[in-house]
Amino acid sequence: MSSVSRQAEVVSPLNVIPVPCAEWSNRRASEQATRAAKARQVSGRRRFVDPTTCERDYSQAELEFMLAMNEYKQKSGRMFPTWSEVLEVLRALGYEKPAPDSAAS
Repeated sequence: MSSVSRQAEVVSPLNVIPVPCAEWSNRRASEQATRAAKARQVSGRRRFVDPTTCERDYSQAELEFMLAMNEYKQKSGRMFPTWSEVLEVLRALGYEKPAPDSAAS
């Protein structure tokens, strides 16, 4: 054997037999995801509806409150503020509980 052919054997990766890689899939998880997707389509329920895009005509006070709540949620990172936090937003807008009217009693 010459030195040239010996080098070719050492350098050549032809001796390696490629192993076909099996694609990974989880049949059970795939079936569950498919069922969930179909259920979402069938329900017809609208998700993530922005109330400002509805057909209703909101008053200026309602729009101001909705925008203030959206701003609070973005700043705080809380999608579902507590009632105390809602009250905090209302007070920041300048809303106060009116004093009880003594004439009404």
